[in-house]
Amino acid sequence: MTTKAKLIAFTIDCAEPKKLAAFYHEVTGLDIQYSEDEYAAVGDGTTNIYFGRVPDREPVRWPSPGKQFHLDFRVPDVERAAEEYVKLGATKPEFQPGVTDGKVGWIVLQDPEGHLFCVCPEKS
Repeated sequence: MTTKAKLIAFTIDCAEPKKLAAFYHEVTGLDIQYSEDEYAAVGDGTTNIYFGRVPDREPVRWPSPGKQFHLDFRVPDVERAAEEYVKLGATKPEFQPGVTDGKVGWIVLQDPEGHLFCVCPEKS
């Protein structure tokens, strides 16, 4: 039997960990647990996102096969949340696979350093 591992965090490479932790604190409400130039973290003791400084990291273009991951977040109002996150520094790429015939299923955004994340509706 294989030893089962428990995920404690997801670490994101970025140029400015403190700035990205502050952004995701606003988006998620997770507490800023640590904030330094080289490393920062948000979390609630169960869900944690860490940010490690990689100064020469280049964001991927969207859409592209270079995308390695994205985060998904549930919100009560997808369009309103996306507008709020853009005001916080996110960008909204033109390509939106979650919008069909004007109906919004989910919205793809890029955080201030270009990492992709989706704003998804709450389960019905």
